[in-house]
Amino acid sequence: MGPAEFCPVGKLEKLLVATDRSEFSEGAVREAITFAKKCSSRLFAISVLESNPEYETIGSNVFQKEEAEALAYLESVKERASREGLGCEIILRQADDPSQTIVSEASKKNVDMIVIGRHGRTGLMKVLMGQVAAKVIGNASCKVLVVPRAAKIEYRNILVATDGSVHANAAVTEAIAIAKRCGSSLIALSAMHDEGERAEATAHANMAVELAQKEGVSAEAVTPMGGSFTAIVETACGRGVDLIVMGTYGKTGLKKFLMGSSTEKVIGNAGCAVLVVKSL
Repeated sequence: MGPAEFCPVGKLEKLLVATDRSEFSEGAVREAITFAKKCSSRLFAISVLESNPEYETIGSNVFQKEEAEALAYLESVKERASREGLGCEIILRQADDPSQTIVSEASKKNVDMIVIGRHGRTGLMKVLMGQVAAKVIGNASCKVLVVPRAAKIEYRNILVATDGSVHANAAVTEAIAIAKRCGSSLIALSAMHDEGERAEATAHANMAVELAQKEGVSAEAVTPMGGSFTAIVETACGRGVDLIVMGTYGKTGLKKFLMGSSTEKVIGNAGCAVLVVKSL
């Protein structure tokens, strides 16, 4: 059975893709439709017009034009889904905080995963890494998949980053499950800043490999020297990884409205899709 014949993740009954009409959302829309088709998911597509005080001075015509263009774009996403035999419910909102609206809609719809682009527009509508997307990842209760514009997930090589934290352990479990379903090779990475951290990093990576091998997944432990996000991005690029799986934040991450700095930097610099998971 090939990877295209079944759902890569265990539960994906409902899927929400957040788009801002920019070219940077194309990868997210494409992969969301692909996931929905493979997983027989119910698909929702959302765009958020950010409230802007300038509307009061520039007139309502500008907002009406933006609203019409956004609605037309969402209808085009719905049509793309329809051509794949999928239903798609479109959602257009206006809000001061687009991230809160996206998270709220995901919660109300009880979705299993949000798919979002890495960068976006800087105008009236925006889904920007470091702002909206970071807040979505930090606040959403479900998994969040961040897809760069040109990224395509083929499940050949998956990299999971682990530091022994509860969220990293959740990422390991998720990565192993995906690799098992898709016949992927798994790279378990635990970075170390110096030789004093070698034993701990090796233990974390080896533990992930042992868990993977118990599930019949081909896995390899790597413990590169350097900063976590640099090691993850460079390894992913050098090893042809098409999906990175990692936790929202690790041992040194602060639980706040933004995700951990390493996760944010990986998403901002990796050329492949990044799946961010949380422990329950």
